[in-house]
Amino acid sequence: FKAPSTDHPALYRDLLRTNRVHWIAEEPPAELVRDKMMECHFRFRHQMALVPCVLTLNQDGSVWVTLVKPARAITPGQFAVFYKGDECLGSGKILRIGPSVYTMQQAKNREEGPKKEEIDKIEPAT
Repeated sequence: FKAPSTDHPALYRDLLRTNRVHWIAEEPPAELVRDKMMECHFRFRHQMALVPCVLTLNQDGSVWVTLVKPARAITPGQFAVFYKGDECLGSGKILRIGPSVYTMQQAKNREEGPKKEEIDKIEPAT
């Protein structure tokens, strides 16, 4: 798929899954074990700004990462690196990515059905 522009919604995702995360200080962090989820920040490219996210721990040690705001061009095979403040918590290879913002918008539009204006075009009011 080639997006028509570099900012096309098809390039943005807000959900991904990693393989087993390599944790640096705590294996895995106590908060994540206790609550099964944890707020932190993540990046998947060296220079990119940190993105707030919520990690959900899976039994196999992998995590689902839900981003507060969709990020552009997340690709399986890249590494997701997690931070709490200045501390690097660890990283995991991105295995799966969720549907794009574009796909989600298309699905939402289909669920809502035709808009009133569209119906008026089909059936003129008498």
